[in-house]
Amino acid sequence: MTELQIRRATPEDVEAMAQIVCDWEAATEWMDSAYGPEEISGFIREAMPEREMWVAGDPIEGYLSYDPKATRVGGLYCRKSGQGLGKALMDKVKEGRDVLWLTTHEPNLKAQKFYKREGFVEVSRHDAEPPETVREVRMEWRR
Repeated sequence: MTELQIRRATPEDVEAMAQIVCDWEAATEWMDSAYGPEEISGFIREAMPEREMWVAGDPIEGYLSYDPKATRVGGLYCRKSGQGLGKALMDKVKEGRDVLWLTTHEPNLKAQKFYKREGFVEVSRHDAEPPETVREVRMEWRR
C-alpha cells in the first residue's frame, strides 16, 4: 500500500473538494442540499485565503478546512470512511496546536464517534445557523 499523501490545497483542488461535499450531502438522508457544486466551490474559493485547507490522496479523497483565527475546524469530508483519511487530516491540523473546536450534526453519530476517538469532547448542542436546519454538536480538543 502506498503512503497517504496529505498536502495543502490549491485553487485547482476546489472543484474536487466541492464535489466531495455534494456527494456526502446527496448520500446523507437527513442532510438537505442547500447548495450545488458551483456555490460550494465559491464558498471554498472565498474562504481559501483565510483558511488552512488540506487534501488527502491523489486523486483527492478527502479534505479538511481550518480557520486559524477561530481555532476552528470548519469542515472535514472524506469520500469513504474507515480508510484513515480523516485521521491523517486531523493529525495534520493538530500539529503544533493546543486547542481546536468544531461542530458536527446531531444525527451524525459516526462523526461524533470519530471525533471522540480523536480526543474531542462534546461541550454543547445548539440550533444550526440558517440555511442549515439540522442541530449541531460543538466539540473541543485540547492537547
